[in-house]
Amino acid sequence: MKRHHLLTRRPQPVHDRQMLSQINTIAHSLVNVRDSDLVNQYQQLKQLCQFPGDDLDGLTVHTFSLVVESVRRVLGLTYHQEQLMAGLAMIRGEIVEMQTGEGKTVTAVLPACWFALAGRGVHVMTVNDYLAERDFQTLSPVYAHLGLSSGLNQPRLSAQAKRTACAADITYGPGYEFGFDYLRDQVMSLSQQRPRLGSQFSRTLNGCDIPTPQPVQRTHAVAIVDEADSVMIDEATVPLVLSTQAGQPANNAEVYQAARQAALTLKAGRDYLINEQTSELQITDLGILRLSADRSLIPLERLDRPWMQYVEQALRAELFYHRDIQYVVYDNRVQIVDPHTSRIFADRTWRNGLHQAVEAKEGKPITSESQPIARIMRQKYFQLYDQLCGMSGTVQGCQREFRDVYGIRHAVIPPHRPSRRIDLPVRLFVDQRYREQAILCSIQELLPTRRPVLVGTSDIDTSRRLSQLLHDQGLTHHLLNGVQDADEAAVIASAGEPESITIATNLAGRGTDIKLGPGVAATGGLHVIAAGFQLTERIDRQLIGRAARKGEPGSSQILASISDPLFLQSSPGWNDSLKQQAGPNGEIPVTKQILGRIVKTQRKVELQGMQRRKQLTQHDNWLSNATCSTWN
Repeated sequence: MKRHHLLTRRPQPVHDRQMLSQINTIAHSLVNVRDSDLVNQYQQLKQLCQFPGDDLDGLTVHTFSLVVESVRRVLGLTYHQEQLMAGLAMIRGEIVEMQTGEGKTVTAVLPACWFALAGRGVHVMTVNDYLAERDFQTLSPVYAHLGLSSGLNQPRLSAQAKRTACAADITYGPGYEFGFDYLRDQVMSLSQQRPRLGSQFSRTLNGCDIPTPQPVQRTHAVAIVDEADSVMIDEATVPLVLSTQAGQPANNAEVYQAARQAALTLKAGRDYLINEQTSELQITDLGILRLSADRSLIPLERLDRPWMQYVEQALRAELFYHRDIQYVVYDNRVQIVDPHTSRIFADRTWRNGLHQAVEAKEGKPITSESQPIARIMRQKYFQLYDQLCGMSGTVQGCQREFRDVYGIRHAVIPPHRPSRRIDLPVRLFVDQRYREQAILCSIQELLPTRRPVLVGTSDIDTSRRLSQLLHDQGLTHHLLNGVQDADEAAVIASAGEPESITIATNLAGRGTDIKLGPGVAATGGLHVIAAGFQLTERIDRQLIGRAARKGEPGSSQILASISDPLFLQSSPGWNDSLKQQAGPNGEIPVTKQILGRIVKTQRKVELQGMQRRKQLTQHDNWLSNATCSTWN
């Protein structure tokens, strides 16, 4: 399908200031216009934009003005200039950085309505299905007010329901679900291209006309991606894989149990070598000989792959996969924890027998392996769209990758009000125990002020230990880690109430506004404690940005430990020298040199991640080209 000219010709930033003034003027003139006239004006714009010679700046100004007035009438909200600036940047196909609390959700309405003028469908992608449903329920009345249809694409919907959702002018849904729909459509298309021999003759003979199944998605015209760095960068190493349904009892469970028993007989340094920094594992020649010595211990007749691969996965499960960090055990099942968000994904499983190896390790029922049907790298899926744009609170640090991989620029939008956040000095401890005691003391020191405290952790295990520590001290608090839903969002939303203490994994409730309760602003606002540095500075900023939103007062502090994953990326000699500097309370004085080394390590990890994602993309392209050559 030929691309609509609206998706190739975009307003230039040199006109932004002039356009902002015009938008405000026209929006003000629409205050007394009837609702039906707003719909008519938008529909007239849709007709005008079908002609390549239209006045693009004028089209943009009038579209944004109609959205501004519709949002005011339906939601009672008034756009500020910075949100309009972000909208203009997104219709140019840019990723915008807006600080936490600046109103990204309602800002997305501006480019959504602008791109909807082309009539080819707009996909608004969120990081999970809860946020998609929340945003859809909030904003669909705004779209209806302009005569636009909107849909909600969720997992587990029927194919017909998905087709209806994707046929709307604007469709909300989690980003991964649009990708899975694409894979399902591709599988269906291939099956239709290869009909069974004689099937058409049989249908004709019996007078049956079986309708051809229709794809769910109609086009890949426009995608507006919320939390774009998380969706398009951090999760880029995890391909979208459409698999057969797993979870049934495995008929070869004894294979994984035998592999674990064999793995437990091996000794590090002799039978296998490990790289702690890269989590790489290699079984030595001596280890291979030991594993092959007694063939009676190997269930040869039940193997679906080489025996050594089962043992390697069992070793990985023992060495690199830890309960309440990489996975949790819930409802007698092993469930994966997303490494970027600490979300629990009940429907995901690790591939190539790793999930079964972890089940054997935990002594849980071993399930059957899923078999991949189709897959696509996330980068390649996003590149299907004619137009990409998005938003995040943390774009800086990965703007180069956005440009190199997706060919899109970024724009930094200033906050509507200057930040009043006070960032307290970083504190560093020799281990988690000393760090957790310091966090407890920090919370207790704030109790007389009645200020709310939010403690962010990098994993579920740390959040649970802190929760137990507070419980032992009789401190009432909320603990959040796991699947994001309406209950979690409600708890996070109340994290700004007086005397509230919330312990949460870093991204729990991401996208939920934390409003300060009565009197909190006068006492200093929300205080955020980060339990350690993250592997990337962007995630640190995401957590710390929860304090002092919208120009409110607030403060933050990072309390780190040299046992945190980031410090494992540095040389052991540096960690040993840091330990020697610790005082009697386990605290290490933090100097500018130490802070510089931490920043340098984070940048190194980010660069390694970018290179790894680039290599995966290149490898995937090579596989695709090789497959095409084979078929040709």
